[in-house]
Amino acid sequence: MKKPPSLSSNGGLWFESGSIKIHVGMEDNFIPARKAHPALEVENLNEFKQHLMTKRISFTEDGRLPGAIRIYLSDPFGNRIEILEWK
Repeated sequence: MKKPPSLSSNGGLWFESGSIKIHVGMEDNFIPARKAHPALEVENLNEFKQHLMTKRISFTEDGRLPGAIRIYLSDPFGNRIEILEWK
């Protein structure tokens, strides 16, 4: 989704896939968040991992959360993002 012209001067990006929309803002002297992060819950994480591998997008698997399977990846700006599926 393209940002409306009235907001484009604010910088950042908008991402959209189906009904999911994520807006990412930017600021001067930006430092990526490598520990603090959003977590996105998905269905069929294994299928998503296959998609990431097809696109050559690296991720790290983490089995430390009981009852969930999850991975971490970085957005194009270096921020950490958690993707998880509850079993």
